[in-house]
Amino acid sequence: MEIINKALEFEQRKLSFQNTSERILAGREAKELILALNQIYKQKKDQKIMDIMKRLTVIKQKIEKRLKGRPLTTV
Repeated sequence: MEIINKALEFEQRKLSFQNTSERILAGREAKELILALNQIYKQKKDQKIMDIMKRLTVIKQKIEKRLKGRPLTTV
């Protein structure tokens, strides 16, 4: 259950990553947590774990979106 506590702590953390390296590290941490929770979910089939994974996925997607930046528009 240590992983669940880490995931909840990551979720509550303020997500104001100032530079690119912090965003990259946060994205990697989110991915690791999601994969670890997925292994637990496969065994227990607990809906609460699935909800945590969904919330972490949304956070991870926001981080990745911020990393990629805006697409260049061509005229």
